[in-house]
Amino acid sequence: MGKTLLKTESLSKSFSSGGAMQHVLKNIDLELYEGDFTVIMGASGAGKSTLLYALSGMDTPTLGTITFGDRVISDLNADELAVFRRRHCGFVFQQIYLIDGMSVMDNVLAAGLLVNKDRRALVKRAGELFDAVDIPPETQRKFPAQISGGEAQRAGIVRGLINAPEILFADEPTGALNSRTGLHVLDTLTEFNRQGQSVVMVTHDMRSARRGNRILYLKDGVILGECDLGNYVHGDAGRHEKLSAFLTEMGW
Repeated sequence: MGKTLLKTESLSKSFSSGGAMQHVLKNIDLELYEGDFTVIMGASGAGKSTLLYALSGMDTPTLGTITFGDRVISDLNADELAVFRRRHCGFVFQQIYLIDGMSVMDNVLAAGLLVNKDRRALVKRAGELFDAVDIPPETQRKFPAQISGGEAQRAGIVRGLINAPEILFADEPTGALNSRTGLHVLDTLTEFNRQGQSVVMVTHDMRSARRGNRILYLKDGVILGECDLGNYVHGDAGRHEKLSAFLTEMGW
């Protein structure tokens, strides 16, 4: 277990719906650790994405505190949160949100230039990250409409990592991809995690969840249980059996 990167205390989130209050997250106490690949699972409507958005500063809690390092981010205003996210968090979404009128490389550099004005250094880092995800220079020069979904999602990972975030947050990153392409994206996330990148991923897919070392199961806005799978090893049948048993116990 690494050092604590992020901690929540009594984290709660409620919405008003049709005149009634809907309590999506309920008094969650949680710690995320450096170097972990944490997976958040649960049925549809359990609050998985809401929890991820709160942890990453994309949304603010109704009650409770979120501490990132030594900073209470739940106290920050919208502008302060935007700056915080750029410097400390990376994001990968199911919908990739690359800007159509910019090349793949320029999409990545645009995110980097919000934090680091040294374009030459950014181009060097982007090139190294693109090499790591097997996207060659000729593809980097293309526009998003000219590349495959898998290439676009791997470019999205590069964009998420360009500012060297403490945590990479991924929300259903393989949800819109076919099986083979999704596997390549999972391999990419796994490899960056092996190199020390902390990852928090929301998924409903067991194949994706097996990549995590720590599985959190969310039900009705509370963490019902968690499972320690250890570091990912390809072809480990026992890993699948352990996760299956845990999910069955949770009522999956």
